[in-house]
Amino acid sequence: MSRFVFKMPDLGEGTVSAEVVEWKVKVGDTVTEDQIIAEVMTDKAAVEIPAPVSGRVLAITGQPGDMVPVGSELIAFETSGSAPPAAAAAATPEPATAPAAPALVAMTASSARVMASPATRRKAHAAGVDLTTVSGSGPGGRISAQDLEAVISGKAGAAARPAIRAQRDGTEEIKIIGVRRVIAQRMGEAKRNIPHFAYVEEVDVTELEALRQHLNARLPRGAASLTYLPFLIAALVRVLERHPQCNAVHDSERNLIIRHRAVHVGIATQTPDGLKVPVVRHAEARSLAELATEVRRLSEAARSNKATREELTGSTITVTSLGKLGGIASTPVINAPEVAIIGVNKAVERPVVVGGAIAVRRMMNLSSSFDHRFVDGFDAAAMIQALKERLEHPATIFLQD
Repeated sequence: MSRFVFKMPDLGEGTVSAEVVEWKVKVGDTVTEDQIIAEVMTDKAAVEIPAPVSGRVLAITGQPGDMVPVGSELIAFETSGSAPPAAAAAATPEPATAPAAPALVAMTASSARVMASPATRRKAHAAGVDLTTVSGSGPGGRISAQDLEAVISGKAGAAARPAIRAQRDGTEEIKIIGVRRVIAQRMGEAKRNIPHFAYVEEVDVTELEALRQHLNARLPRGAASLTYLPFLIAALVRVLERHPQCNAVHDSERNLIIRHRAVHVGIATQTPDGLKVPVVRHAEARSLAELATEVRRLSEAARSNKATREELTGSTITVTSLGKLGGIASTPVINAPEVAIIGVNKAVERPVVVGGAIAVRRMMNLSSSFDHRFVDGFDAAAMIQALKERLEHPATIFLQD
């Protein structure tokens, strides 16, 4: 028998420490090589750590929420035979993807016995479900959130229902760690450091809705229907040609504003692991159909943890939408280091005055935020008004000025 020490690996990009998010094993457990033993997180990404050897766990370092320096002891094993080469103790787990802040993505080691995202694993642990008993419907038997939900629903249906209007007592303390910790940090920094200028404008999208329905009716059977988002991006591309100060990022270290000619649109996407912002690159060079396809592809990749680092970095302006939960107005938080974000609220039919008469029109609010240090209120309002004009007269989205 011998003692094998596995140290916190160097996870790249200047990482000096990583946060312990969850231990998958405890002292005394027997593990096999490549079994997932822990999930850790840097400021850039979450990574599942596989066991480098087979053996019995002798000691672990750090509880969930603790920071462990790179190169320090993370876990110790008792192994049979001679100890593996020392270099193995510093081996770095190979991540599948690595997004940049503020967007986050959990990485899964390809060698894990059970293929599932960290969010699915956490939910299974909380629900008392052994993932080895769940059949995965994804590629290679990967367990999706839907697969787990089906199992949990089955267990819940078999359990007795609680009494109606039963009194409930007690509290639950939830440690802020992992993805939620990084999101909280990024949001806090954005609101602390960026003076937000908020601007809300209503848009009559009646004509846009008619065009959207007309184009959807012409789509091939089985094709995904067009949403408002591709139209908004196409209109935004045209508007930014005359408002380049809104298609920019702030380089605080060099004290520069960098205006981009290319329009790389971040699409704020809610996922089981938190907020991610996949990027539609070179939106200015894409057709409406191409925009719709790319938005759909990137959103699905982000939700399924398949988005690459390149797909999650480099946006120059962000669009965020709560879809059917869009509400009347919102105050979106700027996706630093960008200087502008456009929020899409829910489109609803309501009575408005048109030409002196009351008419039913489809109305939608745009809720935007700008970095007031670099975008004046007048310029921000002018940009949104130009966007409103394009959306209210959708033919102008496709006409050259």
